[in-house]
Amino acid sequence: MDRARRYPSDLIDAEWEIVEPMLPSPQWTGRPEKHPRRAIVDGILYVVRTGCAWRYLPVDFPPRETVYSHFQRWNRRGVTERILTELREQVRLAHDRQPERTAGIIESQSVRAADTVHRDSRGYDSGKKVNGRKRFIVTDTLGLLVTVWVLAASWQDRDGAKGALLATYAATPIRHVFADSGFAGRPVDWARDILRTTLEIVRKPADQQGFVVHRRRWVVERPWPGSPPTDGWPATTKPAPPPRRP
Repeated sequence: MDRARRYPSDLIDAEWEIVEPMLPSPQWTGRPEKHPRRAIVDGILYVVRTGCAWRYLPVDFPPRETVYSHFQRWNRRGVTERILTELREQVRLAHDRQPERTAGIIESQSVRAADTVHRDSRGYDSGKKVNGRKRFIVTDTLGLLVTVWVLAASWQDRDGAKGALLATYAATPIRHVFADSGFAGRPVDWARDILRTTLEIVRKPADQQGFVVHRRRWVVERPWPGSPPTDGWPATTKPAPPPRRP
């Protein structure tokens, strides 16, 4: 019997209908599976979305050893990457884009690190007054994540961007990346000369007053935690499940 859906990370029926055919045949393990596939996928998503340790997986999921072993095997076989690729292509086609990405947007964000983060991997961002780490991301022009690069918060954008741009160059055909003025200067020349990639700086209009959304850049904000979906971009939210009965 399948478990009841009760967490925001649980797949809704429409999502499961898309994901289920992408999973390997149950026979690939060599023996019948004891637990429903959907419950295992929901367990993986719960850990990914909450960031908890596997041992804290709630008891209404299959045993954590079972969920973790499926997670490991699917990763080793490239199942996770294939699912992400197929879902991304479906979203892009639904928005009248080519399946493969050719342009991206880069952004950085400094975040406070937990006390358990060793000081060798953290730093102080004097501009943002943050002691922690800096996350560099590259998305496509729909805001779908391409690359994540994590450094100490003390890294300047113009230096830390190189790792994210290099990873994007190695893994995708993206050769045109939009960025804000924090990435101007040396990164533009480096990307052009080393990666044969155009790093285009999108600057604020001279007459701009107050906050204005720049569509070429603002889309990159969507993957950050707490960023709401914006009209015209693919939404990633879904209806919340009914509250659990006391």
